[in-house]
Amino acid sequence: MKLLDNIRKNTIFLLLVTAIVLYIILRDDFDGIVAAMSNIDIKFLFIAVIFYFLSISIRGFANYLIINDKKKIDLKEAIKHNLIAHFFNGITPFSSGGQPMEIYMNTEHDIPLAKATNQTVQGFIFYQIALVICGAFAVAYNFTFNIFPKVKFLQHLVMLGFTINIIVAIVLLLISSSKRITHRISALIIKILKLLKIKHNAEEINNKFDDYYKGFQNLKKRKGLTVVGILLNIASLLCLYIVPLFILYSMGDFQSLTVLETLTASAYVYVIGAFVPIPGASGGMEYGFTQFFGNFIGLGTISATVIIWRFITYYLGVITGGILFSLEEKVKK
Repeated sequence: MKLLDNIRKNTIFLLLVTAIVLYIILRDDFDGIVAAMSNIDIKFLFIAVIFYFLSISIRGFANYLIINDKKKIDLKEAIKHNLIAHFFNGITPFSSGGQPMEIYMNTEHDIPLAKATNQTVQGFIFYQIALVICGAFAVAYNFTFNIFPKVKFLQHLVMLGFTINIIVAIVLLLISSSKRITHRISALIIKILKLLKIKHNAEEINNKFDDYYKGFQNLKKRKGLTVVGILLNIASLLCLYIVPLFILYSMGDFQSLTVLETLTASAYVYVIGAFVPIPGASGGMEYGFTQFFGNFIGLGTISATVIIWRFITYYLGVITGGILFSLEEKVKK
């Protein structure tokens, strides 16, 4: 009951923020946005939607390989779990609700809690490494060609974000090296939180670090899975990052963006979103999109593009995941 109450509260808050963001976007150039949307080619829009769901499905397939138990969870179920996790990520601050829900759903399929936690940790490790690899290429491309001359401040913020992602990846690798280092890092985190007077649960933090250590130990035994898992997560991110290009094509603009510019700008936008503490990073994602893609696209077109892009890559997934979660709850009852 408490979970449903939280979902309702977060959904209402999300709708309110969405209404404000839409008002801000539409008020600047309503006629231009309508004109840009008036002759949309549905074919390219459909391709954009396919790439989005392909991104979700590829990551679901990676999770399916990690679970490695067809009798308990098949590929279709793994993809469904990923969509439901997307729903909970979408309605919680800092996308914090997806992982606990993923663990819960796995335990509902008779997977022991320790194993379910371990599998989710392995999925996060693959995703984090893929994020750093894609981010490194995006930063290198922008450093070489300077494709965002208008947004120097945001570029610095993105560099900070990528640096944080790299630090997280390094910490994860250190955790994998030995249990003693794992406990030292855990103790250091707890000490920092105490100094900053941030409320925390020391036992929970220690358990989390232990989970990561165990996750890495399992990955060491399955080296082939590690390589495939990282490659699948990179493919998933690239499918997600390419969506704006096909939205632009649907409006008849085949000149403004190249594939590499689209992938780089998208990578930057998602890093900006990570700094926004409200569900779905609403407001921050739209702002980041208009600023980075605005280096290539005109005002009316960029506003129309961001509205369609946000619907496909966020609201469509949240709606689909929410429906699947609702149907699953009805089946249990």
